[in-house]
Amino acid sequence: MRFDLTDLQLFVHILDSGTLTAAAQRSHLTLASASERVRGMEALLGTALLIRQARGVQPTAAGHTLGQHARQVLSQMQLLRGAMGEFGAGLAGQIRLRGNTSAVREHLPLAVSRFLRQHPQIALELQECPSSEVLAGLRQGLCDIGVAAWDAEDSSALAGLHCQPWRADPLAAALPLSHALAGRPQLKLAELLHENWVGLPRDSALQQLLQKQALRINDRLLRIQVQLQHFEGLCQLVGQGVGIAVLPLAAVQRHAAATGVVAVPLSDAWAQRQLLLCTPAATASLSLPARQLHAQLLQTT
Repeated sequence: MRFDLTDLQLFVHILDSGTLTAAAQRSHLTLASASERVRGMEALLGTALLIRQARGVQPTAAGHTLGQHARQVLSQMQLLRGAMGEFGAGLAGQIRLRGNTSAVREHLPLAVSRFLRQHPQIALELQECPSSEVLAGLRQGLCDIGVAAWDAEDSSALAGLHCQPWRADPLAAALPLSHALAGRPQLKLAELLHENWVGLPRDSALQQLLQKQALRINDRLLRIQVQLQHFEGLCQLVGQGVGIAVLPLAAVQRHAAATGVVAVPLSDAWAQRQLLLCTPAATASLSLPARQLHAQLLQTT
């Protein structure tokens, strides 16, 4: 099977535009040349990739699969060009690091700063995403190192990865200073279920964990009025009396004074979260800079 990058880019343009004419224009090809390339791909694969219709084309099952893999190949080529370009700019390497919201906002900036000072010729790409995407990115080769929150009840999520405990990331209730429970040393989630809530987006690992525990305790989901990505914004909403939140203790403590909230740790066992430092199973396959950063992060637990 021999496809070149022009073939793959053309096919992605076809899927995105729905017409061969538009795809040919985007690919800077004549319509005849684009048609010939599609026929060549179909001949190599021995199957139809497109369903021709009066107003455009639709992918067959084989075409849909080819499109998925073509996007991955093109994405990897873009990353490769970027990495090689950095060598030309005098950089000695690139590390791709993904972390969940808590890791990126509360833990990683200080943790990586010493490494970056020691290695000024290494570029670090730090990306914030849900824990599920951190783990998926490691499996798909989209990042070198990941920091994710772990749900102990879902050990299958770590399959095929090398993961080590990194830092404790316990959860706490963020309450207005005037709240009746603000003076308590600890709380259980069950004591807060009747409240109005503000929280992270529903696809975040933390929000999914809270809803799962609420269902387990009371067979009802939390009553969430506002969903927001940023810890500081959530604390501001709590301080204004919109609702309460459960967030990483470190985040609530950092924003408490400025937003008028208090952090009350949760005593529930599941709330004693652990951040994991993860790499692909074959850690030896990482670049030297990535291995060096991984080793240094392990020393900053």
